[in-house]
Amino acid sequence: MKSSTRDRAKGRVREAKGSVKEKAGRAIGNPNLADRGTSEKVGGKIQRKVGEVKRVFED
Repeated sequence: MKSSTRDRAKGRVREAKGSVKEKAGRAIGNPNLADRGTSEKVGGKIQRKVGEVKRVFED
């Protein structure tokens, strides 16, 4: 598997996990969990974008 594909897949997984944590934290009133979820979601978006950029430059 190419590194760009791997980065995009892992980024999507991190985004999904972060979204679940964020929503769960808000639902149960735990701001720390919601904040961790938000940061994980943002990290996933960054990783996914890195994979997209790698894909453009791979030949």
